[in-house]
Amino acid sequence: MACTPEYIDFICEVLAPLGEVRSRKMMGDYVIYVNEKCVITACDNNAFIKKLDCITPLMADAETGCAYEGAKEGYILDFSDQRKAREVISILWEALPLPKKKKK
Repeated sequence: MACTPEYIDFICEVLAPLGEVRSRKMMGDYVIYVNEKCVITACDNNAFIKKLDCITPLMADAETGCAYEGAKEGYILDFSDQRKAREVISILWEALPLPKKKKK
């Protein structure tokens, strides 16, 4: 089951205080970018984020799973505590590299 547009809009609204937020539909699911860094893969109305050491303390009680077959296991970010979700994404954003420029 793909994500609903309402779920994607909700995530983007919650993350809006962090900067420029956009989503991109990919094969029925979505990726969500904050300030041009891909921070969330959204599948089946779940927000998957990378399992990095910098967010482990905040995500200790979080569920884990794979966004799609063949994907690495990630944390499932719960948006019921919006302040915590923004904090996690903010820390994750700092740890992620900027995307590489595509060669023409």
